[in-house]
Amino acid sequence: MKQVKTIGVLTSGGDAPGMNAAIRSVVRTGIYYGFKVIGIKKGYNGLINGDVEEMSLRSVSDIIHRGGTILQTARCPEFKTEAGLKKAAAMAEVFGIDAIVVIGGDGSYRGARDLSKYGVNVIGIPGTIDNDIGCSEYTIGYDTALNTVQDAIDKIRDTAYSHERCSVLEVMGRHAGYIAINVGISGGAEVVLLPERTFDINKDVIKPIIEGRNRGKKHYVVIVAEGVGGAIEIAKAIEEKTGIEARATILGHIQRGGSPTVRDRVMASILGSRAVELIRDGAANRIVAVKDSKIVDYDIDEALDMKKTIDDKLIELSMILAL
Repeated sequence: MKQVKTIGVLTSGGDAPGMNAAIRSVVRTGIYYGFKVIGIKKGYNGLINGDVEEMSLRSVSDIIHRGGTILQTARCPEFKTEAGLKKAAAMAEVFGIDAIVVIGGDGSYRGARDLSKYGVNVIGIPGTIDNDIGCSEYTIGYDTALNTVQDAIDKIRDTAYSHERCSVLEVMGRHAGYIAINVGISGGAEVVLLPERTFDINKDVIKPIIEGRNRGKKHYVVIVAEGVGGAIEIAKAIEEKTGIEARATILGHIQRGGSPTVRDRVMASILGSRAVELIRDGAANRIVAVKDSKIVDYDIDEALDMKKTIDDKLIELSMILAL
């Protein structure tokens, strides 16, 4: 691999609290080690169109506490084509970008892997609130999203208790229920519905609510992952079958925003720094990840082949604690 003099950094896919902390870490660590650092705006779209700017130490001042991403992010269908990839690689050459740090999820990594075939060194950092990257136990933004949802549950529980209602909350997680299962446990939910498991409305939702009422419960919380969907319909079914007033709340993109937690700021800083260190040490096409609470890295193809699933014991625990 040729000597790297200039590093690019971009954020891709859905935004996540802590991405700015990662950008800050990449820029400052890169400059510390003598690299020129280029910020690429709006993800791969910005790379194709040359929407870039050189970053300085001051460029990333006062951003560690901000949600979202100062580099912004956007979808880029063109990048999925051979012509788009060639254009992106050519633009990297125009600006002398030898390596690119990509902050995002699996989709972003697949794009990075495709780009690497055209001679651009890539290093990935896991950033998504869904925590659904197979190679990493933890992703930037996940902890903040959990705390945002937990705050909403606490507020909704107050009004549910006052009116003896059942509250059905839909949280993010199109293909993975990590947010749902963890806030279900931390929020004392009676029912948690996950995309990883099919459910029967009578057995898995109506029955535990009625059993809870028979034990003297006066209010109920049902957590529904986005991938399951149908929170409004589930609330209607609960009210029709139990006579308990039910209300649905879809939290939506509020879960993506907000100031990142301490954990997200620290993890993003560590992951960003490690990405630059890999480039400094001559590593190419790697994904930085967390395994057994330690920072590791994998070949990008190996990382994309990895899968992870929710621990069955965690699902069992949520059911036990809901009794």
